[in-house]
Amino acid sequence: MRLAAKQRLRNRQYKSSIKTLFKRFQTSIDEQDREGATRLFTELTAKIDKAASKGVIHKNNAARKKSRVARVYARLS
Repeated sequence: MRLAAKQRLRNRQYKSSIKTLFKRFQTSIDEQDREGATRLFTELTAKIDKAASKGVIHKNNAARKKSRVARVYARLS
C-alpha cells in the first residue's frame, strides 16, 4: 500500500505538470510569443516522453498529446 501511494503521488505530479505546461504553452501561443512557445514546446514534449517511459501514461496517449502540441506549435510558425 505504501508503494502504491508513492506511485500514485508520482503519477499525479507528472500528469499535473503536463497539464500546467500545456496551459502555459497555449498562453504563449495566444500571445504570439515565439521563443517562449519554442522553449515550452521542447520542455513539454520531453516531460510527456518521460511520463510515458515511466509508465505514468500509455505510449499512445503520449504520442497523441505530442501530436496535438506539435499541431498547435506549427500554426504559430
